[in-house]
Amino acid sequence: MAPRVRPLLLLALWTLAATARPGGGEADDGGWQRRGPGTPTAAVVEERCTVERRADLTYSEFVQHYAFSRPVILQGLTDNSKFRTLCSRERLLASFGNSVVRLSTANTYSYQKVDLPFQDYVEQLLHPQDPTSLGNDTLYFFGDNNFTEWASLLRHYFPPPFGLLGASPAYSFGIAGAGSGVPFHWHGPGFSEVIYGRKRWFLYPPEETPEFHPNKTTLAWLRDTYPALALSARPLECTVQAGEVLYFPDRWWHATLNLDTSVFISTFLS
Repeated sequence: MAPRVRPLLLLALWTLAATARPGGGEADDGGWQRRGPGTPTAAVVEERCTVERRADLTYSEFVQHYAFSRPVILQGLTDNSKFRTLCSRERLLASFGNSVVRLSTANTYSYQKVDLPFQDYVEQLLHPQDPTSLGNDTLYFFGDNNFTEWASLLRHYFPPPFGLLGASPAYSFGIAGAGSGVPFHWHGPGFSEVIYGRKRWFLYPPEETPEFHPNKTTLAWLRDTYPALALSARPLECTVQAGEVLYFPDRWWHATLNLDTSVFISTFLS
């Protein structure tokens, strides 16, 4: 049996103190972290980062060292401050509260789809993940955007300036509660930027199929499977902060865990 890891998940899964994260307020978190006495806030995870961060990456370096071989976290390549302002809770509810959004279940294959007004999703379903829930019981807003209806927002987003030959970028915008995420899956290459909150990523190369159940949440995998993994069997992992962009190459396995209520956007290169 593998030795117990240090409390990577101090799975006191939810911090009940309203002051779990210092600061806050509309200017810092866009109003997405709803605080109050006894309000669950962030998933507590010990920081371990095995993905390289680059703040000065050139396109030549991106193609040579990362585009086809390994993930990288990009910093400072674009200025999305206007887009971030438009993604505050107040602004999005004012602009899109009555818009119908399509939710997917948070399992590997996203079987179920549910349509409901965006305001209902934010006010009724955007709550911290129940650690005992299965993926097909968890509804998640990501990937099924009406691009015509959301065009007034998405036109203000500047993706990373790196592309791949023959690839056409496609956006996918999402908002999800603390502790939510998608279990391991793979697809084509892309970028994922955190606008508000924090998102933890776990990644394996295509030749290393991770040990996971497609209907168990990332939170359950982190609690039940991760602690028993040998160091050599652990994934690449890191927490992507607001304003950072993670690039994942083609067919890399990845799972995500939102450590706070998070707003994020992906640019798929397919």
